[in-house]
Amino acid sequence: MSVRLRRVYEPPEPDDGIRVLVDRLWPRGLSKDAARVDEWPKALTPSTELRRWYHAGEGSYEEFGSRYEAELEAPEAAELLDHVQELSEKGAVTLLTSAKDPEHSHAAVLARLLASRSR
Repeated sequence: MSVRLRRVYEPPEPDDGIRVLVDRLWPRGLSKDAARVDEWPKALTPSTELRRWYHAGEGSYEEFGSRYEAELEAPEAAELLDHVQELSEKGAVTLLTSAKDPEHSHAAVLARLLASRSR
């Protein structure tokens, strides 16, 4: 299984494989051609309420991750998570986010969850 995490603003690389945008909103100032996004599963992203709660500074990153993982158990999100995992088992997948710190974002939670499910 190969899952990478990158900012969507970074130029695409040949070894990105399937490029999956994991943000609910389209990245500001970026054209769809420049982003080269293959899939955009919006239901796999944190809810608006959770995103606002976290960005308001009301909780820790660890608590955010726990709440997000709970949201990913909803049927539509779980189905999309399974789909991304299947893609990663066939080849490289790059999770794209516009977060300034991808390693402390929902995309990192997704990457860790995908890695733990493949063991």
